[in-house]
Amino acid sequence: MLFCRGFSRIRTTPGKSLFGFVLSRRTDPSLFLLSNQYVYSTIKVRSGRETLSWSFPSLLGLGRQIHQSSSLIEEQLDPFSLVSDELSLVANRLRAMVIAEVPKLASAAEYFFKLGVEGKRFRPTVLLLMATALNVHIPESVGGGVGDIVTTELRTRQQSIAEITEMIHVASLLHDDVLDDADKRRGIGSLNAVMGNKLAVLAGDFLLSRACVALAALKNTEVVSLVATVVENLVMGETMQMTTSSEQRCSMDYYMQKTYYKTASLISNSCKAIALLAGQTAEVAMLAFEYGKNLGLAFQLIDDVLDFTGTSASLGKGSLSDIQQGIVTAPILFAMEEFPQLHAIVYQGFDNPENIEIALEYLGKSHGMERTKELAMKHANLAAAAIDSLPESNDENVIRSRRALVDLTQRVITRNK
Repeated sequence: MLFCRGFSRIRTTPGKSLFGFVLSRRTDPSLFLLSNQYVYSTIKVRSGRETLSWSFPSLLGLGRQIHQSSSLIEEQLDPFSLVSDELSLVANRLRAMVIAEVPKLASAAEYFFKLGVEGKRFRPTVLLLMATALNVHIPESVGGGVGDIVTTELRTRQQSIAEITEMIHVASLLHDDVLDDADKRRGIGSLNAVMGNKLAVLAGDFLLSRACVALAALKNTEVVSLVATVVENLVMGETMQMTTSSEQRCSMDYYMQKTYYKTASLISNSCKAIALLAGQTAEVAMLAFEYGKNLGLAFQLIDDVLDFTGTSASLGKGSLSDIQQGIVTAPILFAMEEFPQLHAIVYQGFDNPENIEIALEYLGKSHGMERTKELAMKHANLAAAAIDSLPESNDENVIRSRRALVDLTQRVITRNK
């Protein structure tokens, strides 16, 4: 196949570590304005001063905090195990929250919350770690003296954000699968393939309504506004994907905006909600937002790579699904910069299988995959830098959770499924 021959030419860059793009704070930002043209940097708040940051702050600050506790230096952290008990609690509550009086609706709504098909639970893990990273501790379970009533209530409210986020995420998957006519999700038949499009749409709507009820119970208008913005962004992103013009399909800026709406908005605004519920300052809340935004963008960029390199078994859904649906993602966009003749193929669309083969051959000859991975690394480093910029803490739980959040940035860009 052209696809296989093309991809045999893809090279890896020797000598570059995962955080090869992390720079010293003294690095001249102008050196990276061109190579980092697609990384959108926002105002960085540090020591009360606002500066526009284009470079990638080093992780020395976080390292300094970690080395304050020798017991943490040698400890190998598993971010998911740190919050495993809470994840089980959140999963049980989610299963209880999606129960419906109508049997068919109940079966549909709980479809992806059943044991074994819950997915990676990536977003709840991030949010629970963020809660602890912002100096909110997990109370001891029985008779403990660590947390008081206020801390316990706050933690429960932050767990609710994790539950709301997961319900919105699953609802978006159900709706996306209908729009994409997908037949697999998480390694099993998609809900629309098993129960039909109508019930899948209604199940997604039901999950959104349950999320709204849980959101209203928080009685925090700023958090309500954030989550409402997420739902709006999800709709906007999907509409952008469905209604692109030929010119927009070839635009990296358009692609990155759509990616933020469809993927990164949910985790970024949820991280910010965690900070707001904890009573953190606007500066800290924005750092939480920046972490979630850049982590979400890195996650999707690697998804774009895996769509070309992964197998259906490893992905839990069909590979090459994007290009077969006519969706142009970062690897193809970067390949187009090297091979302008690829524009004509993209303009024609991918209804013709021959166009897919031609596009894959050009992609294999290009650096499109490498450049997408590099862009993902840059966003992962920006996410890690946001954690590095949080106010320093001597608390071992806080330091451990921040290390775990940084570790997740590495896991996102080195995963293969």
